[in-house]
Amino acid sequence: MRVLQALTERRRPLPLKDLAQLAGMPPGQAHPYLVSFMAAGMVKQSPLTGHYELGPAALQMGLAALQQLDPLTEASQEAALLCDQADLSVALCVWGHLGPTVVRLDEPRYPLHVNLRVGTVMSVFNTITGRVFAAYLPEKMVRSVLEDEHRRVVGGSSAVFDTPEVQRMLAEIRAAGMGRGLSTPQPGVNTLSAPVFDAQAKIALVITVFGPQGFFDAEIDGPAGHLLREHAGRVSYRLGFKPAVANLNNDKLIDE
Repeated sequence: MRVLQALTERRRPLPLKDLAQLAGMPPGQAHPYLVSFMAAGMVKQSPLTGHYELGPAALQMGLAALQQLDPLTEASQEAALLCDQADLSVALCVWGHLGPTVVRLDEPRYPLHVNLRVGTVMSVFNTITGRVFAAYLPEKMVRSVLEDEHRRVVGGSSAVFDTPEVQRMLAEIRAAGMGRGLSTPQPGVNTLSAPVFDAQAKIALVITVFGPQGFFDAEIDGPAGHLLREHAGRVSYRLGFKPAVANLNNDKLIDE
């Protein structure tokens, strides 16, 4: 399995020597494994270079695993653990046709009474959850929902997305990997929101923790921030996310 893991992590054909080194074994030990994997279709070898790469059976296995993945199912257990460890309210939110939508809400022993329920649709820029979605979703998608929200609430069109303040805010969220709000959107309630990414390095959902201002300081580098980052990272990992892919694609995701 270390041989297959090495091919998976490098995502490119490898010569026997390099592959064996990554797998932590001598080339003579790695070669018989490769022969067996090639017979099973898990690995193939280039006739020109002799380098090894994942084969068609590995592709089918990966596709089957992706089809079985449900981001909400993967995130639900982590949300419950986060709620218990941080003693804070935790919401799982997905991007719906009207914007960020709450699909799960875990309450601590002493729940915070806020106007938030499963099915609640959040504002794109007036909530921390919405801002995190806006920081990572394609611009065209965000603009469409933002315009619809503005027409429903205010009337007319909106150019708020293009303001320097908004662009700076979104850049800060991407730099920190998390959004933070003090008494936002509700006075006396602090918020931290973190994105969860899928195998294509696209945002799948947002995990948001919130609590009373006197109890929860919502520091990104504080205890709750570290817990949130850890749990969001676990879900992203289980969805097949690779940080290196996100770094390569980040500018493209923003500009699309």
